[in-house]
Amino acid sequence: MFVFWFTRYDTLMKNYKLTSIGRIITLLCGLSLFVVLFVPLWQIELEAPQYPEGLKLIMHPHKLSGNVDIINGLNHYIGMKTLHTQDFIEFTILPYIISFFAVFCLLVAFINNRRWLVVLFTSFCIFGILAMADFYRWNYDYGHDLDPNAAIQVPGMSYQPPLIGYKQLLNFGAYSIPHIGGWIFISVGLLLLGVVIMEFRKKTKLLSADLTKTVMATSIVFLTFFNSCSSGPQPIKIGKDACSFCKMSIADNRFGAEIVTKKGKVFKFDDMHCLLEFKKLNNDADIKETYVVDFYEPHELVESSKAFFFKSDEFRSPMAGNVAGFSDANSLKKAGQKFSGKAVDWATLVKP
Repeated sequence: MFVFWFTRYDTLMKNYKLTSIGRIITLLCGLSLFVVLFVPLWQIELEAPQYPEGLKLIMHPHKLSGNVDIINGLNHYIGMKTLHTQDFIEFTILPYIISFFAVFCLLVAFINNRRWLVVLFTSFCIFGILAMADFYRWNYDYGHDLDPNAAIQVPGMSYQPPLIGYKQLLNFGAYSIPHIGGWIFISVGLLLLGVVIMEFRKKTKLLSADLTKTVMATSIVFLTFFNSCSSGPQPIKIGKDACSFCKMSIADNRFGAEIVTKKGKVFKFDDMHCLLEFKKLNNDADIKETYVVDFYEPHELVESSKAFFFKSDEFRSPMAGNVAGFSDANSLKKAGQKFSGKAVDWATLVKP
């Protein structure tokens, strides 16, 4: 779609100059990218009970900083490679790439030609995609290439941090988000997109219909992407996920449960006892949703407020909570006929 749009109006782009506001915004984008050279780009935050203040791995354009030594020490126990700035060629070439795009923005503002604006925006987007792909590759390599002789080994477990967002890694919660430089990069990309759209709509009415279609298509793509990345319950992986309260590996997910926070973090539990104790020790105001596993459909998660519960000592759940959840009344009735015990509701379970 974008190639067609660009080709169709190529002749129109050659001779049109940028508007004053377009040149100013492009100039500001260039100056902002120079700022990126001196501020952090990205950060990975690690949270765990033994580190209440949290640990941070901060990525600058030319180096790593933060709690690198502590993180390297922890990674040693699970067989991950140690992190050193000199091991990454990206920290050598990234300052030059950032400087290139900063100068490119200034040149486009000086040349004052719409065609070069499109070249700038297209190349900037391509670089952003390649940069995130390289970051994913880096995370994958460090999370999967583990020392087979490590002190702590969980069969089938990998420790790949999330590309963006939250992920539970054993008893650590990993939160990957842009830092100041990353937000500047995102802002520059959005500003350049805005200038491209503004310039074409300003100069010719012929582009209006195509621009509308393009913007709509782009919006659909972004909405689809963000919806796929939105926070929500995640399937419990037997043998890979660990309970966020007792830290035991989840071996039986029939009694599993999850908490999703307002920040999108997901805490998984192997027993209702663990979930309830976790709620007591943490601020309920931060909790967005709570889910329980359907006892008869272990891969199905049900909102706790809509679920049915049955308590029976015959369940012998992992931490002796002995409470199972069900998605409907028929499943609850089926459990009542098979096990001795009693039905309970969610309000009773969470009552102090």
